[in-house]
Amino acid sequence: MKETDKKLETKRILIFLGITFFITYAFSFGVIYPLASTQNVREGRAVLTTVLISALMFFPAIGVLLTRLITKEGFKNAWIHPHFKGNIKTYLLAYFGPGILVLLGTALYFLIFPSHFDPEFGFMQTTLEAAGASAEMYPMPLSTLIIVQALTAFFLGPILNFVTCFGEEWGWRGYLLPKMAEKLPAIPMLLINGIIWGLWHAPITAIGHNYGIGYPGFPFTGIAAMCGFCIMMGIFLSYVTLKTKSCIPAVLGHGAINSIAAIGIYCTVDGGNPFIGPAPSGIVGAIPFIIVAIIMLVFYFRTNK
Repeated sequence: MKETDKKLETKRILIFLGITFFITYAFSFGVIYPLASTQNVREGRAVLTTVLISALMFFPAIGVLLTRLITKEGFKNAWIHPHFKGNIKTYLLAYFGPGILVLLGTALYFLIFPSHFDPEFGFMQTTLEAAGASAEMYPMPLSTLIIVQALTAFFLGPILNFVTCFGEEWGWRGYLLPKMAEKLPAIPMLLINGIIWGLWHAPITAIGHNYGIGYPGFPFTGIAAMCGFCIMMGIFLSYVTLKTKSCIPAVLGHGAINSIAAIGIYCTVDGGNPFIGPAPSGIVGAIPFIIVAIIMLVFYFRTNK
């Protein structure tokens, strides 16, 4: 790559990050934060706040669109062609791998902390009641309901979450990742990419998303934990992206994670601990993902610098 091309790519990275972070933080502080106050939550606006947080997932894609238009990059090499041919195994890994790893992490958590498993699913009952429902309203036992939810998330979650996850993945894996891969060795690139992704979540982490509130070091320990989570997940999502030269497998993988990550929480006595498990945001729940990330680093990224 010529020196002028390298400078232009650096400029594009900075413009993309500047736009994406600016609109995300501005929307978070200006729109989401006022609605996330205790008074507004009590007034029934918690659902609206959740919807607005979900809307943030489209902002990286907006950053890509604006950056490509501002820098006249065009959309010829946009990393959105699926490239199915020769990549079916990678697509199967992206589609089903996260669900399997989440279930393994959940099982490991309950093996280590068996007393945390609640066969009566009291936390799920509490969650239903908080949403204005109850176990009696469902035509099946809670244990069956959880199995149905798990199967639905496992088989349909990547598709159901495709649109929202595309908003993030076209930015982080479909745009930022290939440009960083041209500039940095694999390990630093993956670390920096994951930290950027984690810091992008900082505004919503600071209001309790993923890790709650009131924990020691709040909200900085939560933001640091989110960066670690994003590094780990980013390695998996970067692997399926670079293998296929498309962000579509990462979209499916991201959708799979989002759909099933919380399934173990409903089987706990009190929702578990977001820093420990059973969700993959906790260190124990994340162990299968960490192992897979290490394997990918050793056997793929080490030889594809």
